[in-house]
Amino acid sequence: MASVVSSPAATFVSTRTRAISAQVPRLISVDVLRGLVMVIMALDHARDFMTNLRFAPEEMAHTYGALFFTRFITHYCAPVFAFLAGTGAFLATSRGKSIQQVSWFFFTRGWWLVFLEFTVVDFGWGFVPWAHAGVIWILGWSMVAMALIVRLPVRWIAALGLVMVATHNLLDAINPASFGKFYWLWMLLHSPGYVPITAHFSLPVRYVLIPWVGVMALGFAFGKLLLRPDRRQWILTLGISATLLFFVLRGINLYGNGIAGLPFGYPRSAGPWSVQPTLSLTLISFFNVLKYPPSLDYLLITLGPTLTLLGLLDRVKAERGLGRILLVYGRVPLLYYVLHIYLIHIMAIMAALYYHQPIFQGSVIADLSHKPVGYGHGLPFIYAMWILAVAILYLPCRWFMEFRSRHRDWTWLSYL
Repeated sequence: MASVVSSPAATFVSTRTRAISAQVPRLISVDVLRGLVMVIMALDHARDFMTNLRFAPEEMAHTYGALFFTRFITHYCAPVFAFLAGTGAFLATSRGKSIQQVSWFFFTRGWWLVFLEFTVVDFGWGFVPWAHAGVIWILGWSMVAMALIVRLPVRWIAALGLVMVATHNLLDAINPASFGKFYWLWMLLHSPGYVPITAHFSLPVRYVLIPWVGVMALGFAFGKLLLRPDRRQWILTLGISATLLFFVLRGINLYGNGIAGLPFGYPRSAGPWSVQPTLSLTLISFFNVLKYPPSLDYLLITLGPTLTLLGLLDRVKAERGLGRILLVYGRVPLLYYVLHIYLIHIMAIMAALYYHQPIFQGSVIADLSHKPVGYGHGLPFIYAMWILAVAILYLPCRWFMEFRSRHRDWTWLSYL
């Protein structure tokens, strides 16, 4: 058997890398939190596919408490995805990866995600040729941007993310039309809309670069706090402060919820809140924050409580029970995301056929305006199907998690 002789320099680098890895183990709390939002995300998509309602949960004229809560709780998903993507990249540097390696990973994985959005992911939504700029799209482009941003000092990255998140609502009044023939560029950057691609197709853009790049940048800078011995105190302080700031800004009712989503047809969550005929509707109005694009209020009320929960989960073991289940989903988020879209769509078709309900060209379009009359189910049925779907996904996700852990030298697995 041939022996391999390592140089002293290579031995030193290898030893140093192993030492760093031993000092900075993977944070279980981050994976558990990611797993939790993955589970919650499936609820929103089960509602998209299976609801019998023809209005959005944010519409004040029609919504009610249980429906709005079902939608509101899923607001936490996209911000956590973007934020923790940045955090995970920074933690990789503490385990031996160079900034150049992290930059290259951001760049290549970003393009990979954009490709997946327009192929595997978008087909899963309709089982017909279709494309839209959704959450995987914006995670991909944010990573491409981060490939450059990570080369800056961490404090500059934190400042960039904070400024982008805190001030982007000042851009709401800018109309894409003011850019002339380049109006589509502003739709990609900040004001959601439909970007014409051909004479017969326009790309729906819901997720825009500003401020999603800022959210990922903040997550990257936040990773540095996770290396501190007193990180729990820092995390809780940031989380509680962001949550309190939401109530202050929302209470003042002057700035923070934006109007940039109006041209895209999402006026229901835009602008200030108001007192309604009932307490329930008043609370809905107060928490009805704009997601497209994510307003400052939206990001404060999602990231604030999320960071607070992360602080409470600090040093959790997740060796059994619910924590272990969430850990599995949190360690294979992309696989879970792709599988859950196809699974829930197939479940929606099977349910429609079982109850003799009409469907659309052999599939169910997750769009309220395209669902046939007589199709859909109520919230109790949707919650039951959500729980069933999450349970079905556990075994394939656990298998892939264990497979990847046994093949850490297969670098391509990090893209799945």
